[in-house]
Amino acid sequence: MPFDPYLADKLASVRGLSREDLATDPAAQRKMTDYLRDPAEWTLPPDVVVEDLLIAGPHGDIPIRTYRPRDTSATLALLWAHGGGFSGGDLEMPEAHVVSAELAARAGAFVASVGYRLAQNGVRYPVPLDDVDAAWRWLTAEAMPGGRAALGGASAGAALALATALRARDRRSADLLLLAYPFAHYPNPALDDATTAEMATLPPFMRFPTAAIEGMVRTYVGRISDLPPDALPGAARLDGLPATHILLSEYDDLRASGELLQRQLCEAGVPVSTFLARGMPHGHLNRTPSLREVDASLDYFAAALGTL
Repeated sequence: MPFDPYLADKLASVRGLSREDLATDPAAQRKMTDYLRDPAEWTLPPDVVVEDLLIAGPHGDIPIRTYRPRDTSATLALLWAHGGGFSGGDLEMPEAHVVSAELAARAGAFVASVGYRLAQNGVRYPVPLDDVDAAWRWLTAEAMPGGRAALGGASAGAALALATALRARDRRSADLLLLAYPFAHYPNPALDDATTAEMATLPPFMRFPTAAIEGMVRTYVGRISDLPPDALPGAARLDGLPATHILLSEYDDLRASGELLQRQLCEAGVPVSTFLARGMPHGHLNRTPSLREVDASLDYFAAALGTL
């Protein structure tokens, strides 16, 4: 379907902007701020209690932000990892804060959002993955021992969640995987012709050309050859994973990675479902639920958690 009408009305002001413009040009940054303004402000659901804490990890303390339903005793848990190309993002971004609070409220779940170390200043694989793995061990052994627990994340965070599930497969396996527009493969699979034509209308900063994808992999792993299978885990052995639910953005160069992952999981005998957020660009969970497809995406994940 066409690009979301609300967002499409705002595209004219940002159509020519590049990632470089957004990093250095104040005028471009102001235009981007307006583009990111949604139909309604988001507020924390009143029935969710938020707490910040630190847990021990192999590379030092790891920030965790937890979300707990105020009036219920949560019996299921979710560890959530934000996106940002392995080198960006934090616990404040909507893809971490809003998503975690909404899933806690909608599914009655205990959600822990992990502030893993970013691939910056010499930090590389496997450090971010080690942090997510340590947070998973903490969640399942200390925060919610013996309960049903899911792993999830968005974009690069989805790759970290999937890789953590692979590490945990032979010990305390996840009961469910929630993967939003995952960046799971290198090289990134090609889009089909129809989607490629649709994508041509988007501004440069919303695209993931070959150089940008290569740059993310170099930043994370330090190279683009001989990659460890769990760095971009679409290359790993996938059998034995729990039921997996994959959220796709329609207007997304990385959509082909999520679609390929779905086919790989099916071939490996893993139960898998997908939901396509119509008219949405990559990273649409950084918008608020005032956009219909964001709301529907959160409901998709909440319903999946409800199956535990």
